[in-house]
Amino acid sequence: MTVQNCLQTIRQTGVIAILRAKSSEQLLAAADAIRLGGVCAIEVTMTTPGALAIIEQARARYSQEVFFGAGTVLDPESARAAILAGAQFIVAPSLKPAVIELCHRYSLPVFPGAYTPTEILAAWELGADMVKIFPASVGGPGFIKALKAPLPQVEMVPVGGVNLGNTADFIRAGAAAVGVGGELLDARLLEAKDWSALTERARQFVEAVAKGRGY
Repeated sequence: MTVQNCLQTIRQTGVIAILRAKSSEQLLAAADAIRLGGVCAIEVTMTTPGALAIIEQARARYSQEVFFGAGTVLDPESARAAILAGAQFIVAPSLKPAVIELCHRYSLPVFPGAYTPTEILAAWELGADMVKIFPASVGGPGFIKALKAPLPQVEMVPVGGVNLGNTADFIRAGAAAVGVGGELLDARLLEAKDWSALTERARQFVEAVAKGRGY
């Protein structure tokens, strides 16, 4: 796995699934379901109980079919622990230069969180592979479009408030991909083990990205 393999997968599918699972079994079953729908990048938040063990077990099962990352990474210590557990990309809710530096040391993609133009440009100049725009619910697709006008070179991933109804709009506005949590990996579907419904929802999100790109 190289940085470019992971980034290319995320660029192509345009969707990062944000999963808060209760167990590794639930995560793996959900991963199987959404992979069938075309979503091949999953962020396991560090707020998930046993997140590192879940990432480790997920990586043992998959090779290059699905990329697993760690999200809600607040510091370099957490980033390194996630990397040692097998995380293939790191997502942070905020901009912390030390996290970016550590990810570069281990040649892993890193998506720090930012919101203002100053934060976004700072993240890009520090070497972010993509910048997580959070919370995207504040401003919506119009905010991404406004940001891309002076910062066309920055690959932006809106997170927070992304759903099937606005995914295409975020992509049209210039987003490289979107990060989707409960709107894709609905807790009720996970509890009900309705894997076919998860597959269909994943497919719909991938189709929404394609629509936004004019495919």
